[in-house]
Amino acid sequence: MLNGWREPVTLVTAVGCGLVGGVFFAFSAFVMPALRGLPVPDGISAMQAINIHAPRAALGTALVLPALGAAALVGAALLGHGKGRTALVVGGAILYLVGSLGVAGGLNVPLNDTLAAVDPTTAAGSAVWREYLTDWTRWNHVRATSSLLASAMFALALR
Repeated sequence: MLNGWREPVTLVTAVGCGLVGGVFFAFSAFVMPALRGLPVPDGISAMQAINIHAPRAALGTALVLPALGAAALVGAALLGHGKGRTALVVGGAILYLVGSLGVAGGLNVPLNDTLAAVDPTTAAGSAVWREYLTDWTRWNHVRATSSLLASAMFALALR
């Protein structure tokens, strides 16, 4: 077991990464397929509304807390306080910070910004939507997988 503050921080980080992975999984598994099944203007409008509400406090907190925990744990591990768990902690942190948050900020959010600018009733909007569905969902699969694997690595670090 980890000593002092590292054990609860590792637990919260593992649970947080799992929670975020679950949200991303839900989008990949049924939200995006449901939106794909709607008439194009309705799908675009629904996703535009989701993208307005998603960055609010609850999701923002769920995204940031594991990142802060991961950073603190990596710092402790690199200072030699990981007791053989450095690889698990660093691996989990890389998966979450790069594979989840990095992909979100570098790929999913710019796609959301592009979608926000379209008129759902136009042919141009329809073309953007077709590409968006494929590209956004592909990168969301990466975010879900990365977050869930990060959760597993942090959980293993608790052993």
